[in-house]
Amino acid sequence: MKMNIAIVMGGYSGEHDISIMSGTQVYQSISADLYNRYRVVVERDRWFGLDDDDQEIPLDRADFTLHMSNKVVKFDLAFIIIHGNPGENGVLQGYFDMLSIPYTTCGFYTSALTFNKAYCNAVVRDFGITKVARSFHLFENQPYNCQKIVDTLGLPLFVKPAAGGSSVATTKVKTIDQLEPAIREAFTEDREVLVEEFIKGREFDCGVFRAKHQKYVFPVTEIIPTGGHEFFDYDAKYNGFSNEVTPAQVDDSISREIQDVSSKLYDMLNCEGIVRFDYLYDVEQSHLYFMEVNTIPGQSPESIVPKEARAIGISPSELYHMAIEAALK
Repeated sequence: MKMNIAIVMGGYSGEHDISIMSGTQVYQSISADLYNRYRVVVERDRWFGLDDDDQEIPLDRADFTLHMSNKVVKFDLAFIIIHGNPGENGVLQGYFDMLSIPYTTCGFYTSALTFNKAYCNAVVRDFGITKVARSFHLFENQPYNCQKIVDTLGLPLFVKPAAGGSSVATTKVKTIDQLEPAIREAFTEDREVLVEEFIKGREFDCGVFRAKHQKYVFPVTEIIPTGGHEFFDYDAKYNGFSNEVTPAQVDDSISREIQDVSSKLYDMLNCEGIVRFDYLYDVEQSHLYFMEVNTIPGQSPESIVPKEARAIGISPSELYHMAIEAALK
């Protein structure tokens, strides 16, 4: 008898539409011959399923069941593909833990920690295996001093929501008068804000995934913004203003360092499922800087991790089937 798989997409953040794209890719890639797969959309005011004709199906949040005209669907697994709140921050993980439904991502504690960049940076810095940029962690309704921030970190700076992704509300600040508006914008997305020193370097990503019997450390990708974009912002990520080179055209020693650090962080942070680590490499100082962990990275056809998997001969369908098997083990 085939298992019922819920592909959970949507979410409450500015990454909602990206999540729908990722979830659709996962849905189309998972074999209907192996699993009964259902799309489940999570939105702030309602949760619902979608049938093959895109008609909505009522969902009972009390036990996470779909109520179709002729049956009630109980799920054997949740394939969580929500970027941001509530899929990447531990909220859904805690919900599914209470219902004893396995899922394909990191657990509650790891998800909550890694989603908050400020707290995750502090933990990774303490591991001592890679550098982390200096920063200020700001909280809504608590005072901060822009002059002190600039005096300590210098200019330019990066301002971003402490818990968020896809570079939503992320700003590169070049002058002190730009700092306050950038902080206010970041606070529209989250109640905590991270202000980081600028690290001049090349940007790299590396995916890691532990299957049932093997851990895969994928080839490194270099992100090269184009079209006048100074960093990998939302427009560069999703509107074609970047070149994503896989495998990265970089010295083998740098690729090995990035893969080694990624593999260690995956274990030290107790990650599960498909995870992507982001870095900056300071070429002048030969220093690798950790940027963040994406515990639910994008899975659209042009997303980074699927490209990295394909580079070592793993198709998206194979990757998602392995993710399901690992979660059900």
